[in-house]
Amino acid sequence: MLTAYGEVDLAVNALKMGATDFILKPWENEKLLATVITAAKLHQSKKEVGRLKDTERMLRNELRKEPCLIVGHSPKLMELLKIIRKVAVTDANVLLTGENGTGKEMFARELQRLSLRNNELLVTVDMGAVSETLFESELFGHVKGAFTDARNERQGKFEAAHKGTLFLDEIGNLSLPLQAKLLAVLQSRTVVRVGSNKTTPIDIRLVCATNRNLEQMVSDGMFREDLFFRINTIHIDIPPLRERPEDISCLAEFFLEKYASRYGKPRQLLSKSALDKLENYGWPGNVRELQHTMEKAVILSEGKQLAPDDFLFKPAVSSSIFFPDTIDEMEKLMLEKALERHKGNLSAAADKLGIARQTLYNKMKKYNL
Repeated sequence: MLTAYGEVDLAVNALKMGATDFILKPWENEKLLATVITAAKLHQSKKEVGRLKDTERMLRNELRKEPCLIVGHSPKLMELLKIIRKVAVTDANVLLTGENGTGKEMFARELQRLSLRNNELLVTVDMGAVSETLFESELFGHVKGAFTDARNERQGKFEAAHKGTLFLDEIGNLSLPLQAKLLAVLQSRTVVRVGSNKTTPIDIRLVCATNRNLEQMVSDGMFREDLFFRINTIHIDIPPLRERPEDISCLAEFFLEKYASRYGKPRQLLSKSALDKLENYGWPGNVRELQHTMEKAVILSEGKQLAPDDFLFKPAVSSSIFFPDTIDEMEKLMLEKALERHKGNLSAAADKLGIARQTLYNKMKKYNL
């Protein structure tokens, strides 16, 4: 701040408002130049500190996640891992598809682990959980004052993933306007933070995942064809657990040991009849359902050996009329019917239910739909 008035109160207020220094008129040119250079360096240092804090926060989030362990020996899984090893060493964009619970994020982590970028970050974004209003801020970042709550400058997920891998989960849930914004960044390989005019180049490896049929969505006009081709250089479809029953026994044993250790319980054995029950079940929730089933059995069982009665599965869908007993059951039934009627189209289902798309997504998470 340059001023002819040297009051202490004025200097204190100026520094509180963000001034770096306080210079009285008349000034000395050398001192003024040195002050400006120092202020510029300080500003750059603050930006670097902010960037490092963002990176540290994301690193902490990644470290909290469990290590990548792909368990199984079925022919389908072996073929899948063979493809992943081939693709991982390239920088090709990869689209992972598969039902809920098949482990798409785990396979994305395996791609990162085997890639040439394995010393850099894998940044994960759940696209279904990002609201439309915060989409650009979350992915592209923002500058201080860009909007009401933007008290500090913040880098987005693209910048955080620079030199590493960006994993966009549930990409099929993006609305068409957001698809256009994502496509523009992928084409230009640059981002512009909200509230800024400066372009920042990005160097990322892109991996996307969805449980929806994007080709059908393209035909229905719900997904941009140009974006589909951009993210779909290599398409890897992860088979459901019912199509690789050979993996059930080793997965069950893996989860059994994991949760016995976590909950401080003695290692239990899996009886032959119990294993038969596990292998003959359809597993609509795939590996995630098996994981939760084994965790529940470890917690509730008291014997040294797990019997068939220790595993309770969801009953098969009945054609008879179902009368919900609770409000939650009624709400879940309404969500299921709306999603089925609109073939998984979240926007159409939310509109029919009279709720926001983000609210629908949150309720789907709540009821594990």
